[in-house]
This record gives sequence, C-alpha cells and structure tokens, in this order.
Amino acid sequence: MVSTPSRDTTPARLAKIEPVDKRDKVVVCGGGGFIGGHLVAELLHNGHTDVRAVDIKPFDQWYQHFDEAENQILDLQLLDNCHEALEGADVVYNLAADMGGMGFIENNKALCMLSVLINTHLCVAAREAGVKRFFYASSACVYNADKQRDPNVTALKEADAYPAMPEDGYGWEKLFSERMCRHFREDFGLQARSCRFHNVYGPHGTYDGGREKAPAAICRKVIQAKRSGNLSIEIWGDGHQTRSFMYITDCLKGMQNILWSDILDPINLGSSELVSINQLVDIVEKIAGVTLKRSYNLSAPKGVNGRNSDNTLIQSLLGWEPNTRLADGLEKTYRWIYDQIVGSDATCKLQNATPSAT
Repeated sequence: MVSTPSRDTTPARLAKIEPVDKRDKVVVCGGGGFIGGHLVAELLHNGHTDVRAVDIKPFDQWYQHFDEAENQILDLQLLDNCHEALEGADVVYNLAADMGGMGFIENNKALCMLSVLINTHLCVAAREAGVKRFFYASSACVYNADKQRDPNVTALKEADAYPAMPEDGYGWEKLFSERMCRHFREDFGLQARSCRFHNVYGPHGTYDGGREKAPAAICRKVIQAKRSGNLSIEIWGDGHQTRSFMYITDCLKGMQNILWSDILDPINLGSSELVSINQLVDIVEKIAGVTLKRSYNLSAPKGVNGRNSDNTLIQSLLGWEPNTRLADGLEKTYRWIYDQIVGSDATCKLQNATPSAT
C-alpha cells in the first residue's frame, strides 16, 4: 500500500488565491481539445494577452481555434517538443492526453498509458523553464475499483485512490502522473497542482467517432432517433450504472481556483449530482420531446457500476461547488450537438447536389 501525504487542512491557508498577472505567458497543452479549447477561450476573454495553445492535431481538427492565441502543433510525448512548447512559460496547464470515453479507454490501454510520456516530459521542461505554476488534469478513473462496484455508490473521497486499483490503462497513467507531479514539487520545487475530473461535458466536445462520453453520446443518439423517425436507442450496459457529470464552465472555474491555491494533493473536481444512465436518457428525452424504446447492450464497455464525487474537501477549502444543474447543462449541450448534426447533413446534401467540374 502506498500512503498518501499528510495534509494541512487549515482553510485560511489553503484557500489563498495568488494574484494572476494577465501578462504572464500561459501555455495550454491539449489546447485543441475539448477542455483545453474552452480554457483558451476563457483566458482570452478574461484579458490574458500571452496565451499559447499546443496540440498534436492539425488545426482543422481542433475543437476551438483562436487567432488571438499563439497556436502550435507539437507531439508532446517528445521531450524536445515539450521544451519548445514551454519556452518562456510562466503558467502551464497539462490537459494533453490520448483519451476518450469508456469505449476508447477500455480498448486502447497501451495508448492511454503512453500519455505518461507527456506529463513526465512536461514536468522536466517546466522545471527547467522555471514556471510559476503547473496544472495536471487527473481523473476519477484513479479511484479504487472495489469502491465502485455498486450503482448506489458512496461518493468517492480523495483518500479512496489508495490502496491503488484504478481503471486499467488510463487510470494507472493518471495515478502515476499525479505522483510524478508530487515528487517534482517535493524534490525540485515545481509548483504543481492537480485535480481529478469527474466526467466533464458541454458544447464543443466530441459527440461521435468512438471517443465521445456518455452525455454527448446520449444526446447524439436521441437526436438521430428523432430525426430518422426510428424511435429507439441502444444503451451500453444495463442502464443502472451511475455517474456524476460536471458542466464545462464549472470545471474551468474550479481548476483555476485549484491552480492558484495551496492545495498540494490531488483533489476532486466534479458534480455530486448522481444519476443513472437511464436517468440521463430520461433527461435528454425530455429535452428532445420524445420517448424512445430502449435496448441494452450488455457486452459493450460500461466501466464501473457507480462513481460519484465527494466534494466535502473542496467545499471546505475553496467554497467551490458546481452551480449548473445537469438538466440545464445537457440542454445547452443537446442544442449544440443538434446544430452540428443538422449543419453537417446540410453540407453533405449541398455537396452531393453540386455538379462536379469537368
């Protein structure tokens, strides 16, 4: 058993937020991804004048792209690229990883594990660059699987990550990288902070292709069923598995508060509003105004039976709690995905109707 470090829980000290200099060079690794794209948008909106977004994907595959930022295409598994990405950096957010929803991480364990190279090399580069703060995005997948076997799960506390038995592949990489950040802080003085995301969702995210997570997948399936007239939906698992889902704006506020706090150990960042997958479908059906016939694919990837975030610690230290109800966040997400699907279909029809040049 690996012990967790002792924690000074003096609220006045841990809740301290340092002043943010908006002239600092802020580097968002994974800036072409879902959370990274929203973070870049938020930083620019809040007046940050030197933002660098880095991602491995070509620009046309970035979820959001901003000309006001410095944009780089780099494979951050390589140490030399990490040095280039962090040149002159004051603040670093590491949101970069090869990941997706349960269908992806259960079938791509080695690819998920290789993300350990990203965080390791970024820690090395951040230390050498003398960054002020380094943020690592961990995941609730680090938690011991034995504590997640019942859909009526007891909300997971930070200490429940040990004794270690995380999600195979993806969860092990996240847990290892948490420790890497801890030891770079202890041994080299890198001011690293980390939080464990619990299912972040919202507009401008993946909704098809195999990497999407449950909220986006359910929205897409309901939209497609309604538009096609085939009023049925396939649900992975028996529908009784439970989760909590955090809207993207709540995520952004929480992670930035954690970065500038004195909270040294990984902390939960998620909603405590627990729902079953069946209840998730209920909500999206209500938004769409349809009722679908449900079938259950018991052989599909479904993850643990139950997972929820215990927010006691972050409430006591930072006064933080998500304020977006799941139904409200899902409605915004549903509308955005609907527009993407309708727009994509319209483009395809237009292209098919356009005569080719001779």
